[in-house]
Amino acid sequence: MRFQPHPERRPVLVAGASSGIGEATARRLAGLGYPVALGARRVDKLTELADEITSAGGEAVAVELDVTSDESVISAVKSAQEALGPLEIAVSGAGDLQIGRAHEMPVDEWAAQIDVHLVGAYRMYRAVVPDMIGRRRGDFVFISSDVVSHPRPWSSAYVAAKCGVEGLVATAHMELEGTGVRAGLVRPGQTMTGMGMNLDQTATEGMLNDWIAFGLARHGHFLEPDNLAHAVESMVTLPPGAHMKAVDVEAEGKLTATTTG
Repeated sequence: MRFQPHPERRPVLVAGASSGIGEATARRLAGLGYPVALGARRVDKLTELADEITSAGGEAVAVELDVTSDESVISAVKSAQEALGPLEIAVSGAGDLQIGRAHEMPVDEWAAQIDVHLVGAYRMYRAVVPDMIGRRRGDFVFISSDVVSHPRPWSSAYVAAKCGVEGLVATAHMELEGTGVRAGLVRPGQTMTGMGMNLDQTATEGMLNDWIAFGLARHGHFLEPDNLAHAVESMVTLPPGAHMKAVDVEAEGKLTATTTG
């Protein structure tokens, strides 16, 4: 059986579209002509973004989405498909950040990070992928992190969750073989988003000092969310029959002065 070209219309659901990487991804794909369902808890922000996209000639709809709720995920997928048609692409980018030393974090805070980043991604995957398999095509993109290869102190829950996501995707690659559906990972390095901006200043200073002590803060440059949106674009626009399984995106350090000899 031959791989068929991507259909002309490829509706997308982006989880976490109210800010950061999710918002940038939604804007980029909408600008390329993809119908986009914007999913997050902050419906007011989504509605503003949807209005911007439609005013610019794109197609977008806001859907309330809380990835920690089975019912919310199922309802959001249903609403997105009723508005735009069967989902051809899903991007799992919802998340937040709580920090603390592993032996000091309250258990419920630690578990909540697992629920958002790992179980939430699985809820999305479980709600979307079976129909993709039925159509023999589709792309599901997971936003992971470079903390998988470079764990950071004060981030044990986040690290554990993202390692879990990568284990899920490694299994999915085998289970999706021959279905026409692709699962991919985008691994951001340090990125300028709203995630973590509400953290306690004292705790943040302690965390950064520990990062420095372990050589985990090489420079102060951050990626822009659109850098990651570019990576998602590259992954989902790859023609069928090839599979971009993972993309690592890191911020460059500052340019050094040229020298003449």
